[in-house]
Amino acid sequence: MLDIYEKLFDHFGARHWWPGDTSLEVCIGAILTQSVAWKNVEKAISNLKQQNLLDWENLKRASAEDIEPYIIPTRFYKMKAKKIVSFVRFVEENYGSLEKMFSEDLEVLRPALLKVWGLGPETVDSILLYAGEKPTFVIDAYTKRIFSRLGAIDADISYEDLRSYFQDALPKEAPLYNEYHALIDGLGHHICLNKKPRCMDCPLNELCNFNNTNSKKE
Repeated sequence: MLDIYEKLFDHFGARHWWPGDTSLEVCIGAILTQSVAWKNVEKAISNLKQQNLLDWENLKRASAEDIEPYIIPTRFYKMKAKKIVSFVRFVEENYGSLEKMFSEDLEVLRPALLKVWGLGPETVDSILLYAGEKPTFVIDAYTKRIFSRLGAIDADISYEDLRSYFQDALPKEAPLYNEYHALIDGLGHHICLNKKPRCMDCPLNELCNFNNTNSKKE
């Protein structure tokens, strides 16, 4: 598993993820990025900053209707505004601040966040890893696509099973999980495309069942 990480790192270098000035900004970005390109999230984050809605005291007093106009670029903005309010309410009622929340043990905090309305496992793990620096591996569609093409997993593997697959094989280190997930996304976004993957440009092509099978057909 680390050999794949090293090949990806040699190809892409450090990815410097997750972009955000504060832990709150990273949390909100993780909610907004569902089903939308990051450039749209950046527009929404900029809008929220201009309205001082990335200040905790202001955000915790805001309603979903207050937030909606500024996150329209992210699609499904009405639902996402409700998710932001749900998350903020959870933090405020249970911890009072993000700092106190992130001081909680991962084994306690992750299950609690997964019960918050609107937060799925990818969003929760992104919040925990990138905002809270907790060692939990983030799984997304790129992860499944790449590692199923490599022949390492079944394409229909569950989120939790794939998360365990990575965490069982790697040292439990947040910086490693951070960079590994970012590298996987770099490969999935630029090279290991859903349609017409650029296999000849892939740093993993010698390890890849998908590439080897297609090469034999040509």
